[in-house]
Amino acid sequence: MTRIALIHALSHSVAPVNHAFERDWPEAVRMNLLDDSLSADLARGGGLDAAMHDRFQRLAQYAVDTGARGILFTCSAFGPCIEAVARRHAGIPVLKPNEAMVAEAAAGSGRLGLIATFGPTLESMPPEFPPGVELVPALAAGALAALDGGDLQQHDALIAAQARALRDRGCTRFALAQFSMARARPACEAAAGLPVLTTVDSAVRALRERTR
Repeated sequence: MTRIALIHALSHSVAPVNHAFERDWPEAVRMNLLDDSLSADLARGGGLDAAMHDRFQRLAQYAVDTGARGILFTCSAFGPCIEAVARRHAGIPVLKPNEAMVAEAAAGSGRLGLIATFGPTLESMPPEFPPGVELVPALAAGALAALDGGDLQQHDALIAAQARALRDRGCTRFALAQFSMARARPACEAAAGLPVLTTVDSAVRALRERTR
């Protein structure tokens, strides 16, 4: 059986990705590692410094030591740290949460609305898209706080409102930048009537393919 390590920096990412695995790859043996101080420290302005890189290396090494045959990081604001882990553990697939979704977006056409609820994600993620993808980033302000407070309806509504606004700005498709946002896909589709990519579904498909 294939053991997959899921490493989380936000507690809200745990349920969406596990649900996707249960639906699309139930045979995988999952282990979940959560350190929610990663996102908190980054939001306080700590940056992706040497100390942050070291923390990611330690988490990845622990996963490898348990026998993981693949690692999926689920917070999209730590791209350079994850890339360093991938270089060190080149023998197994190490995926950034948005890697597979970026590839799917690049294969499509039309202006892409990139919606996030965590501000630093809109700084770290756009450079990962190839030059040919026309991005329009948007922050769903207040949505993450709503999720933290258990107001799931408000969380989804704030994201869907951004989808409508981006549609009016000429976007023809959307990408939800964080795993914690995957639950809002139906609301976005209903609000804007356009295709919506999620990092969760794309990542599970890609990881399953790469570990065969």
